[in-house]
Amino acid sequence: MSPVPPIRVALADDQAILRSGLAALLRLERGLEVVGEAATCADALAMVERERPDVLLLDVQMPSGGGPEAPADGLEVAERLRGGSTRIIVLTTFGRAGYLRRTLETGASGFMVKDAPVEQLVDAIRRVHQGLRVVDPELAAQSLATGPNPLTPKESEVLRAAAQGGSTAQIAARVFLSEGTVRNHISNAIGKLGVTNRAEAVREATDNGWL
Repeated sequence: MSPVPPIRVALADDQAILRSGLAALLRLERGLEVVGEAATCADALAMVERERPDVLLLDVQMPSGGGPEAPADGLEVAERLRGGSTRIIVLTTFGRAGYLRRTLETGASGFMVKDAPVEQLVDAIRRVHQGLRVVDPELAAQSLATGPNPLTPKESEVLRAAAQGGSTAQIAARVFLSEGTVRNHISNAIGKLGVTNRAEAVREATDNGWL
C-alpha cells in the first residue's frame, strides 16, 4: 500500500510572528506539510497559483499588496479562488458574525478565530480536506441573530471609502462617483443601520463584519 500523501497547507497573514509561529506548529503535525506563506492579498493569490496547496489558511484583514486590480482583503481573495482545488479556512482576530456570512458567501470551507487551540485548527484542516465545512458554532449562532447585510454593494463600497476619512469630494474621487451620489448612498446606509451620522454608520457596519 502506497503511503498517504501529506495535506499541503499554505498560510496567508500579514502578521509575520503569528504566521511563522503557526507554520512552525503545523510542521510538527503528522500528515501536514506547509508549502508556502504570504503576507499580502496579491502574494496569496500568486502563492496559490504557484504551490496549489490543498488547504489555505487565510486572514481576513490583509494589505492588498498590489495595484488597483489586487484583492482588497482576504475575503476577496477567497472569492477569486472560488471553484479552485484549494479549500480555504478563513482565520480572523475578530469573531464578527458578518465576517462569517461573507466567508460562506465566498465558498470558503471554514471560518475560525485565530485564538482557537492549534489542535482545533489541525482538526479543521483535516476535515476541510475531506470535503467538510468547519464553522465556529458560537459565530454561527451570532450570524443567525445578526441577520443579513442590509447594505447594497455600492453603499458598502462608499462606507469603506468613508472609513479612510476625508470630505465627501475626496470619498467621491475614491469611488468614481459624483458627490451627490455619495451623499445618497451614505444617507441610505445611515437609515438602514439606524444610526445618526457617517462615522456611526462606518462603525456599525465594521462591527458587524459588513465592510
